[in-house]
Amino acid sequence: MPARAKIFLVDDHPLVREWLANLLRQQADLAVAGEAAAAPAALAAMIAAPPDLAIVDLTLKNSSGLDLIKDLGRHLPETRVIVLSMHDEVFYAERALRAGARGYVTKQEATDRIVEAVRTVLAGRLFANPELLAQLTARLLGPAAAGTPGSVELLSDRELEVFRRLGKGQTTRHIAGEMQLSMKTVQAYCARIKEKWRLADAAELVREAVRWVEQQRL
Repeated sequence: MPARAKIFLVDDHPLVREWLANLLRQQADLAVAGEAAAAPAALAAMIAAPPDLAIVDLTLKNSSGLDLIKDLGRHLPETRVIVLSMHDEVFYAERALRAGARGYVTKQEATDRIVEAVRTVLAGRLFANPELLAQLTARLLGPAAAGTPGSVELLSDRELEVFRRLGKGQTTRHIAGEMQLSMKTVQAYCARIKEKWRLADAAELVREAVRWVEQQRL
């Protein structure tokens, strides 16, 4: 009997990990190799026992899914990655794929698509729903994004993570602690966001961040 493909789960919601584990264990060709709630623990566990594939949430409580994907690319290039995300915006998918992920599934469609995604990516192919793939193709083949002030396209992955956390009400000190950065580094990210978005001060930065986060929930 062929060996089952080993899958590692990274999500900071225990119920999501439990649901995923139960779903994957029902498949004759797949096995759950481990799970973690945050990037540092996930990376350490996977380096110790490399899985065939990792399913990673982009929005982790104390760490960044994008950073984890990049770290996996450096330390475990043979381990393929699928993003399971609450975000259906194309720019999140594009960032994930650029970071090294080979599949992108939203949590809204996960029940119907995650097993298909796992098998597709294990077979060496890219996976995303047809609508998202069409949007990604249009972005790749079309003219470059204008990058006007007020567009998240202007922000680096780290800047976007700081911006998102500001919008969720976190202070710069709290962000520094959760992202394991110095206050000076977080302040530098904030300064760059303000410059790119042409914002006058920290208060305006926070207002724009809160507004953007609220828009993502609509």
